Amino acid sequence: MKKYELTDETITADNGQVLYRIRALVDIGKDIKAGDLGGYIAGENNLSQYSNAWVYGDARVSGNASVFGNAKVYGDARVSGYAWVYGDAIVYSNAEVYDNAKVSECAKVYDNAKVYGDAWVYGDARVYGDANVFDSARVYGDTKVLDDAKVFGNAWVSGDARVSRTADYFYVAPIGSRNAYITFYRTKTGIGVHCGCFAGTLEEFDARVKETHGDNEHSQIYQLLIEVAKLRIKVRKEGNNDE
Repeated sequence: MKKYELTDETITADNGQVLYRIRALVDIGKDIKAGDLGGYIAGENNLSQYSNAWVYGDARVSGNASVFGNAKVYGDARVSGYAWVYGDAIVYSNAEVYDNAKVSECAKVYDNAKVYGDAWVYGDARVYGDANVFDSARVYGDTKVLDDAKVFGNAWVSGDARVSRTADYFYVAPIGSRNAYITFYRTKTGIGVHCGCFAGTLEEFDARVKETHGDNEHSQIYQLLIEVAKLRIKVRKEGNNDE
């Protein structure tokens, strides 16, 4: 049995696509009752007919984008292109998720934030304010990307990262014996590092490098980058502006 239907109420998306307001046919989760109106979608490929996923209010899902699982899209949020919003993820306010981007698990994207390109935001991550996450960037864990920060390229920001300005992180590639990417970023209490399968503090990374590489060429390069990170990333005490 279908959980919703398309109504005759329509609007036109920015790409010219006709979107239809949806109406619940059954109770969905704790807050949607049969007969309740939802947001706008282009067709049933945009919103799963199963589970509790829902598009609310004036939110729009268009193109080949898909909202499924227990995900929610509401406010004036826009999901378009080939983007996926799923799991228990929430996209709301004036946020936009588009291109091939993914927002999943318990992640939230809101305010005027944008996630696009091939970016992926997941875990308990939050992207908000005027922040942008794009290209092939990954933002996950308890990370917060906020204000006007931009996380892009092949950066991987995780753990308890706090990126409130673009200068709060940087990445280098190719690096090391595996020609991998390495990202340094500000955390709640210091500097974090993501390199290959390693994710941890700067101090833990320093110890791992010395244990693995001794004093070889790779170790020397990593040590230089550690010093750059200490100079580049300004560790600040937690404040209301990034919590």
